[in-house]
Amino acid sequence: MTDINALIAALPKAELHLHLEGSLEPEQMMQFAQRNGVTLPFKTLEEVKAAYNFSNLQDFLDIYYQGMSVLQTQADFHDLTDAYLQRCAEDNVRHVEVFFDPQGHTDRGLPFSTPIEGILSALDSAKDKYGISYKLIMCFLRHLSEEAAFETLKQAEPYMDRIHGVGLDSSELGHPPSKFQNVFAAAREKGLKLVAHAGEEGPPEYVYEALDLLKIDRIDHGNRLLEDEALIARVRDEGLTLTVCPLSNLSLCVVDDLKDHPMKRMLELGLKATMNSDDPAYFGGYVNQNYRETAEAVGLSADEIITLARNSFTGSFLSEAEIADHLAEIDRVAAQFA
Repeated sequence: MTDINALIAALPKAELHLHLEGSLEPEQMMQFAQRNGVTLPFKTLEEVKAAYNFSNLQDFLDIYYQGMSVLQTQADFHDLTDAYLQRCAEDNVRHVEVFFDPQGHTDRGLPFSTPIEGILSALDSAKDKYGISYKLIMCFLRHLSEEAAFETLKQAEPYMDRIHGVGLDSSELGHPPSKFQNVFAAAREKGLKLVAHAGEEGPPEYVYEALDLLKIDRIDHGNRLLEDEALIARVRDEGLTLTVCPLSNLSLCVVDDLKDHPMKRMLELGLKATMNSDDPAYFGGYVNQNYRETAEAVGLSADEIITLARNSFTGSFLSEAEIADHLAEIDRVAAQFA
């Protein structure tokens, strides 16, 4: 029998759903707070770790935004990003398409340049340092207005050749994709790729809106589309990629037990699902841990693990030639484990 964990470790993978601010480990939070003279409501590392315990998306977002307050300088954003990339290298992740939330920083007084220049400095050195390529996706916070999103798009103008896409994240319920139809159209005109969180806590209707009104290229999460047979068929037939995050779904009580996670069902339905870590510092695991724990919980086969790795590249925004190189390596690894 194939050793599933050895296969997971050996396969090259891409990560398509990762919030850089969500990779802020408790130790880093304390370190950056001390470095920048930021007072946190936690006195010890244990208190921080205890706070990383949620019952829903809003619980998590409350501490997520609180944690951001320790990120003050370009060096902080560089160090945060570099630490994430180091963990990717350990997990044999070869390509990342990472989110960042500029409004979470500009709304507390930082210039737009501070987060993006710190993040890009780490990403730009990742190829030489870790053998990792990247695409950077700027997310709009959906609990804020579309007008605020337009302002962020304007602030991003000097960096437009370094930003590859826009996304939509934060509190989903009560903030349907339709709220951002105009700013997504403007981003599309700039040649940016479009993704959006849809169907994590929001209903299947939000997935329809993301597809029909925002005209997204990829669906982030998408769990609840499984409630709608017509939507399943459409997403499958159009070959749309789902960036699924099992340990996040467990932490935020989207599923009550990892054994109930729909990852295997998605694959059996022919949906192009991928495995991702979302906000790994808060949700207890980076890419390989999501693979390992989900594989064990829902009984993923070696072929399904290989399919997930392949999907992570074919669902990426890399060129066809770059994707082909990664798929060839996956085939080599799969042959060794056959």
